[in-house]
Amino acid sequence: MAKFLAELLGCTLPSKGASPMFESKSHSRVGLKSSTKQKTTVFSTLANEKSFSDCKKEQQWKTSMYSSITPVCFTSPLIEKPIGKESMPQTPPFSAMFDSSGYNRNLYQSAEDSCGGLYYHDNNLLSGSLEALIQHLVPNVDYYPDRTYIFTFLLSSRLFMHPYELMAKVCHLCVEHQKLNDPDGDKNQIRKIAPKILQLLTEWTETFPYDFRDERMMRNLKDLAHRITSGEEQTYRKNVQQMIQSLIRKLAALSQYEEVLAKISSSSADRLTVLKTKPQSIQRDIITACSDPYTLAQQLTHIELERLNYIGPEEFVQAFVQKDPLDNDKSCYSERKKTRNLEAYVEWFNRLSYLVATEICMPVKKKHRARMIEYFIDVARECFNIGNFNSLMAIISGMNMSPVSRLKKTWAKVKTAKFDILEHQMDPSSNFYNYRTALRGAAQRSLTAHSSREKIVIPFFSLLIKDIYFLNEGCANRLPNGHVNFEKFWELAKQVSEFMTWKQVECPFERDRKILQYLLTVPVFSEDALYLASYESEGPENHIEKDRWKSLRSSLLGRV
Repeated sequence: MAKFLAELLGCTLPSKGASPMFESKSHSRVGLKSSTKQKTTVFSTLANEKSFSDCKKEQQWKTSMYSSITPVCFTSPLIEKPIGKESMPQTPPFSAMFDSSGYNRNLYQSAEDSCGGLYYHDNNLLSGSLEALIQHLVPNVDYYPDRTYIFTFLLSSRLFMHPYELMAKVCHLCVEHQKLNDPDGDKNQIRKIAPKILQLLTEWTETFPYDFRDERMMRNLKDLAHRITSGEEQTYRKNVQQMIQSLIRKLAALSQYEEVLAKISSSSADRLTVLKTKPQSIQRDIITACSDPYTLAQQLTHIELERLNYIGPEEFVQAFVQKDPLDNDKSCYSERKKTRNLEAYVEWFNRLSYLVATEICMPVKKKHRARMIEYFIDVARECFNIGNFNSLMAIISGMNMSPVSRLKKTWAKVKTAKFDILEHQMDPSSNFYNYRTALRGAAQRSLTAHSSREKIVIPFFSLLIKDIYFLNEGCANRLPNGHVNFEKFWELAKQVSEFMTWKQVECPFERDRKILQYLLTVPVFSEDALYLASYESEGPENHIEKDRWKSLRSSLLGRV
């Protein structure tokens, strides 16, 4: 986990004349520009050091072609219908949960500013003790927590305690306060509280299913579910069975997905090694596998949406978990940093960037390399039209790697006007103003979509992580009085909820297994192999390049 964070912390975003690479050490540049630009990392500032408030000021968008767009509202990715026909609370979807500031304006009554360890201001919950927040999560006969609160607290609580610890506390409160273990308890009261407890458990399993890979979580879930379905309350047995079966299916699908990723990873090989041992084993290039750039953009979108779908919302929080300063008993939080699906998505971005660079550097003839560059420009443009900004940036990244950008004779044969437009859209200046404007346009299109294709929004992932990182680092988790800073977590939940909506879109394009197989498994060059292929295509231009060329020929090919 530490290695992954180190790599992620070192990933570069495109400053003017540089491209975003997560692991590459290449000094990337734009097209034929030769000026060397300073790198910026995904978690460092994009220009100078900025505070969290500075970043929020930068996001006050200027007048633009999208200036008339109304504020984007995101439909809820959570379950909408309560279980049973009891008088369950009808809570709003995410479109009504968060306003532009990130807070819910109709969550709480304003009878007083402080109540039961919770502090409110203008009807907004701003802070509270951890124990009070936990009690606020648990329903009773007359109360059910708002879905915004459920999502926000379940998302952020893992910064302070393990999910299984929270589940144990919730179970204890439900059992003790509602007397679920009392055979002589008020049956009418149990009938009123049972559907609410079941609703809370369902929302937890639907939204954060990966929490239940922990056997302690599953054990507590089944125990509490058993208590509310025992005795005369067997009317809820079917709902409980459906909830658990749905959860098991999700966890099984995750396990299968991880097995596939492991097979892909184990079968990956360096392309140069394959070419040296079996020169005839790789004769196809990507144009042979898929001659139509529009089809390739669609297949890339398949991969993006599949990998996005398996990222749990909690992974954004767990990537940055640190020890709670008020928790003296726990010396290490490493075991809760479960971010494997987020890591797999970052690795996919890296692979696509290197694949693009490999395909461009491979051809021997200059005209073939130029054709490959123009092919990827068309793929990138279609990714932009689809709303697949992550693949777009990965392609731009690969084309801006130094082994590619130094091929001046090749670039001289390329019509770069379309490429220049794409780079302008992803220009990092003004905190990626152009990209953020385009992203808002895609999100607005998704809301009013008449077809499934128009619903697609795939954000530039490293920038999304950067935004969440700035939010996490810019605001304390605890206030000086020891209260949890819930104002921060409303904003965090708002950002993650947008992602939750986007990741659930089903890809409308027809799958092509051969193309997908090529994209996921074809060997790619390492960085050194890319430089060697580049020098072999267009010779070194100075003594430094000549010395590196000789060194690479010696180490990689065994030649002097």
